[in-house]
Amino acid sequence: MRPPIMRPGDTIALVAPAGPVPAELVEKALPVLHGWGVEVRVGDCVRAAPDGYLSASDEARADEFTQAWLDPGVTGVLAARGGYGSQRMLDLLDWDALRAAGPKMLAGSSDVTALHRAVNVHLGLETLFSPMPASVLFDAVAAEHLRLSLFEPDGVRTISSPTASPLVPGTATGTLVGGNLALLASGLGTPEQGSARDSIVLLEDVTERVYRIDRLVTQLLRSGWFDGVQGIVLGSWEACGDPEAIRDLMLDRLGRLDVPMVWDFGFGHVPASPTIPLGARATLDAGLGTLTILP
Repeated sequence: MRPPIMRPGDTIALVAPAGPVPAELVEKALPVLHGWGVEVRVGDCVRAAPDGYLSASDEARADEFTQAWLDPGVTGVLAARGGYGSQRMLDLLDWDALRAAGPKMLAGSSDVTALHRAVNVHLGLETLFSPMPASVLFDAVAAEHLRLSLFEPDGVRTISSPTASPLVPGTATGTLVGGNLALLASGLGTPEQGSARDSIVLLEDVTERVYRIDRLVTQLLRSGWFDGVQGIVLGSWEACGDPEAIRDLMLDRLGRLDVPMVWDFGFGHVPASPTIPLGARATLDAGLGTLTILP
């Protein structure tokens, strides 16, 4: 199910389901969000004093997310930043109550991959893998693509990348799943993870050495998670070492799946990252470097 399209006058709830949020980046982002013609409700955990590597306790973060989702005046819930911690609060959420509250849009990326998958599975909703406001990567291009995805999604149904190149040529259609590689691997065996069957998988990561990326991909392969995959879209690998080594690794480990695969699609931990709807059906053209979101 696609959540309702946002309109001027709607309210966005800004939440912190993972790591501490830099106050100065929040203040910088708020005028941008207000410029979309929306009200912004900033959650308590966004403003909280850091609790180590978490923005607040698991209970507080789960409560912040729950209250935002249950609020009938809120149309979209936007993660302020990633870091670590989204997984820890998933078992504290009352999915029946969240489902009863009706559909809303969730947007975020990186560690929020775990929350995306949970909302996709438990609530049956599409979500947006998007740049986040309290990030140095929330530049004008990234912010505008997120705005269009929230307010005018028909205008961004075809997503392209000038840097994309095919590792395995061809076209494929499937449901978009995935996000951050480390979060996908660490979610194996959990109720939300499922598999990539009949899907187009998005993969990206940051500050992981090449051998660690190898280990994460190999774990997903050996678990059977990739069984039945239809296509693969590889994003950014910022501060992960030699890009050519990572490219060769992906071709070696994932090329054997013999499905269309595109390299350097430009999403993830990089400037001007596009917003991509997880849970949506899409067609990948590896040769053209495009993702076309289907009606």
